[in-house]
Amino acid sequence: MSYLIKPKNYRPFLDLKQTELGIKQIKEFFQLNLSSELRLRRVTAPLFVLKGMGINDDLNGIERPVSFPIKDMGDVKAEVVHSLAKWKRMTLADYNIEPGYGIYTDMNAIRPDEEMGNLHSLYVDQWDWERVILPENRNVTFLKEIVTRIYAAMVRTEYMVYEMFPLIKPCLPEKLYFIHSEELRQQYPDLDSKGREDAIAKEYGAVFIIGIGGKLGDGKKHDGRAPDYDDYTTIGENGLAGLNGDLLVWNHVLQRAVELSSMGIRVDKEALLRQLKEEGEEKRLELYFHKKLMSDSLPLSIGGGIGQSRLCMFYLRKAHIGEIQASIWPDDMREECLQHDMPLI
Repeated sequence: MSYLIKPKNYRPFLDLKQTELGIKQIKEFFQLNLSSELRLRRVTAPLFVLKGMGINDDLNGIERPVSFPIKDMGDVKAEVVHSLAKWKRMTLADYNIEPGYGIYTDMNAIRPDEEMGNLHSLYVDQWDWERVILPENRNVTFLKEIVTRIYAAMVRTEYMVYEMFPLIKPCLPEKLYFIHSEELRQQYPDLDSKGREDAIAKEYGAVFIIGIGGKLGDGKKHDGRAPDYDDYTTIGENGLAGLNGDLLVWNHVLQRAVELSSMGIRVDKEALLRQLKEEGEEKRLELYFHKKLMSDSLPLSIGGGIGQSRLCMFYLRKAHIGEIQASIWPDDMREECLQHDMPLI
């Protein structure tokens, strides 16, 4: 069985009916605030894309997508999306979105290689968003500005939840703390990357870690990233590389850091070539998406994903993501969760 955290003396604040009401209100309220903060319009997104086009998100490069043949297209293969990181950028071009504006969508995915537990499910639901930027916006200062706007929407949503359910007290700090992954490594040299995330999130309550995907001073990566969407190698603040990052909060129920969002300024041509070369993936330049990027057919952009079920789980103080979303769980996990007052939907 995958690793399961069983919080001591855990009792849900809300019953099943209240939980479903809370999920509905959170999703409606947050997406309106996100749209307003970043000037995004809602678009319809695909559940699957054609295989071999370079459109699907490769995540860390090792996860297997769910695929199936399409009978009416000569059994050509389609893949269920992992996320819409690349698809969104093409959609910005298709809709001819102007700089300073963007799109968001409900993304639903299947990730069969996830290790199931309190925070990970086979089913992934998130708000995927993307916004057109100008060349002068490709810097850490602009990244922080966008992240701060998203965090403001998160804080407002938490207060809305408190107004609905007064037993759930707000816990997010007013300000988000920023730190580069290399500075974080130096601050906690004896911890691994997840231990460092726990330590910094517990200290500040909410933190954005900059520079995810590139190698740090010890030759290791803080975490993996596909080399063809986030720009994690361009030199930014303090001479450190990285124009992307993860937003984490301290989860008081689980007593650990929880990532709610991953986002970044996307690769331009130079960053794409550099990162593909570093990863030995230059063959991707022959794929459809990469050819469009190299031919200047795609706009410069910033984008990311915000976990819907994780956000609801955090706001409603749930101990398991299965208390928020319907999915498949091992029988022994479902039974053990029930014994610890974590009834899985």
